[in-house]
Amino acid sequence: MDIQYITDKKGKKNAVLLPLSEWENIQKELKELEKLRDKKQYILELKEAIDEVSLAKEGKIKLQSAKDFLNEL
Repeated sequence: MDIQYITDKKGKKNAVLLPLSEWENIQKELKELEKLRDKKQYILELKEAIDEVSLAKEGKIKLQSAKDFLNEL
């Protein structure tokens, strides 16, 4: 990767120049990471829902009615 740094008068790096193709690859990878994060969140929420239903079946908690659920939306 051909990266160039821009520095201030004191030599402190404050910007980066890189080829457009590299920038596009970085953007593509970030989008993929966001998709994975969203999938992970979905799976965690699904697991919580399954656990809640299991507790309800065991009589340990009471689920709200569908009507009440929809009214919350």
